[in-house]
Amino acid sequence: MRLFWPAMLMLATSCGSSSYQGAEEGAQPVVSGGFGSKPVVSIPAGKPGRTPRITVLSEGSGRRTLPGDVVLADVDIRRWAGNQPYMSTFDANQPTSVVFDGRRVPEVWQRSLIGHPAGSRIMLVGPAADALGPDLPRAGVSPRDTLVVVFDILGGYPPDARLVGRTLPVVPADLTPADPPRVLIDGSGREIRAGAKVIVQYVAAAWPSRVVTDSSYRRGGPSAFTLKPGAAPPAWLDALPGRRVGCRLAVPAAGDDPGIYVIDVLDTITPQT
Repeated sequence: MRLFWPAMLMLATSCGSSSYQGAEEGAQPVVSGGFGSKPVVSIPAGKPGRTPRITVLSEGSGRRTLPGDVVLADVDIRRWAGNQPYMSTFDANQPTSVVFDGRRVPEVWQRSLIGHPAGSRIMLVGPAADALGPDLPRAGVSPRDTLVVVFDILGGYPPDARLVGRTLPVVPADLTPADPPRVLIDGSGREIRAGAKVIVQYVAAAWPSRVVTDSSYRRGGPSAFTLKPGAAPPAWLDALPGRRVGCRLAVPAAGDDPGIYVIDVLDTITPQT
């Protein structure tokens, strides 16, 4: 059974007191567009400087991310030279899950993502050697190339985040791929809209074996999906809109790759226009 899962970056929780707002700050890009929409970046004519810089472009009002959280974010990366796009989760409609698991990575990523409220837009400008996170392709980029990275922080969540007071999701024994979606737990939070992002914990089981083939718990914690074709399993696009945060749904998936999803919706985010 195919699952459209977000890219997952594995980061280290490192400590340090060095500042990234030094005397040689260089020119500053201008970023326009609202949180949740693909940023429009204008590169100035001046030089970027050699010291990595982190700038809070806008501060959200949600929970601050904490050390140890899985941070879910949309990320747009471009080269300073020529303002050339490098990669963007906005284009794929698949936010990134950033798991701080102890691997060695640039500290600027931690400083960019930890300690900021959900809903914040953060810009990182620095050499590729610092500004590229782990597991990202480096083809065509020199370590000395300056990159502009814009993060939209969707939220930080404990790796074992779950519906309050509820046990872990289990695939119902009597559900088949031919059945309609089933509400296992009603939610009482914000309504989920088509095209919105959802923060979920999930399990996916094959049919008829009911063997779990994928799980956000195995991947390190909550994942974010955009409810658009190609960015989430097709069965989710009909089953989730109209439901509310806090719900648990069992969603059968028929067709060439039958199976069953059990989804806990922890949060939803509708992009600003």
